[in-house]
Amino acid sequence: MLKFEMYKKLLAEKGEIFAKAKKAADEIGIGPDLSGKFGLTGAISGMPAPLRDDIMEATEKGAKEVMPLAGLVDEIRTLVKHYYGDEFDAVSTPTCEAGLWLAFDVLVSPPYTGRGDNYRSRYIALYEKHLHHQGSYGRPFPAHYKDVLAERGSTPGELGFNGKRQYNTDVILAKLEGANYEPHGIKYHPSLQLTNVDVDASMKKIGKIAERHAAYLNGLTSLGYDTPGYGYGDLDNEGTPRLQKLMGELARDYDVPYIVDNAWGLPFIGVDIRKNNADLMIYSMDKATGAPTSGLIIGREEYMVPLRRALGVHGERWGTTGSYGKASHVIFDPGKEALLGQVAALKALQENPELYKKPVEQTYDIVMEELQALPEKIRKNLVVSKSFNSGTVEINYEATWNGEEPGFPIFTIEDMYGSSNLLQSGLKEMGIIPTIAYDGNIFISPGQNTTDDKGNLIEERMRLAIKGLVRLMEIIGQHAGIM
Repeated sequence: MLKFEMYKKLLAEKGEIFAKAKKAADEIGIGPDLSGKFGLTGAISGMPAPLRDDIMEATEKGAKEVMPLAGLVDEIRTLVKHYYGDEFDAVSTPTCEAGLWLAFDVLVSPPYTGRGDNYRSRYIALYEKHLHHQGSYGRPFPAHYKDVLAERGSTPGELGFNGKRQYNTDVILAKLEGANYEPHGIKYHPSLQLTNVDVDASMKKIGKIAERHAAYLNGLTSLGYDTPGYGYGDLDNEGTPRLQKLMGELARDYDVPYIVDNAWGLPFIGVDIRKNNADLMIYSMDKATGAPTSGLIIGREEYMVPLRRALGVHGERWGTTGSYGKASHVIFDPGKEALLGQVAALKALQENPELYKKPVEQTYDIVMEELQALPEKIRKNLVVSKSFNSGTVEINYEATWNGEEPGFPIFTIEDMYGSSNLLQSGLKEMGIIPTIAYDGNIFISPGQNTTDDKGNLIEERMRLAIKGLVRLMEIIGQHAGIM
């Protein structure tokens, strides 16, 4: 069977797959009291996990008090500086995406005013997963990538991701050496398979790209994750992704910022900005951190000053160290309750890191146990890893395609946005809130009604969710003809 024929068969048999998934949900005990109310991750933007008691209490208490917001901004700065050092700073935004927009608009796009023709600006983005976030703030280059972001999200075209492009800004997409970009999926599209990335060969290539575009180069960007499925499995002896360290070194050679999208990451516990040479690290605080919906930028002071000025929090004109006023990007004001929740979450990360680490350890053990139900053909080719940076367990199945026969179906990000990702749609049919699962990679993390009000793992619920995922994989594998 040809590869595309396998996906054609899966589409034709989608109804049967969903019917079997529903039946399997009943068999493993997902009852109406739990159906649709628990899931495989607490880190989905469209369905944030319930807040823990400590976050709720701090937010509610502060919400009923009179307080200057500039004080909360400074409290966050103080927590960050005490941990990372006085040469780092922080600022909050309403979302991680707002933080990215702020960073690329302020630091990378060319100025709008001043005499003379506006120059072009370019930044280098790795051709990697979640490209529609960190890699969508310029016109794609080379030209064969011009449409690569067109269908991402629910709204295409000018009012979709294409509409984020900054004025006179280009993004140079750099393929990673050793990666596999073969098309897969029902919505047939290049799939970014990154477990075999060759860091040194990739950096040699990226260095040549930077040299070629040096006259216009104003930034580099990448994700901030630390797992094999995202291309960051090559770690140094301190657990820092080498690819990120070398990207940061290259950025310094050209005196431009290295902007890292660590949306699904944890400050303090996760990938360390002091060690990976990033200039900015941007977080989605409602994902692994467990704060209310909001974003946080942590970075080196040189680059943080203009970002804080753009938000109106970097001091009054007549001489103050902090403010809460109007500026060009005041639309990215996170609000009082988000700031209160961030303060509480950052304190918990510093004071009680085991609250975040222990559920990941327990989830990993459950995943390894439940995966034993899969046939040896599939199970032996899985790469399973845990990440304290993302508070998650990663299951990568790219290697199931290493032989002559087709491997387990790989659904692309276009499948995810086109509702043809059978792993995600099938989980919904089972009453399980799905996780990010595309390009041969599955992320599983606690939080979506699989932890209690204190943040402790509810093991039976997490096991039920993972058991459902494994049963669905069996069903899809059978219909694909590989089991």
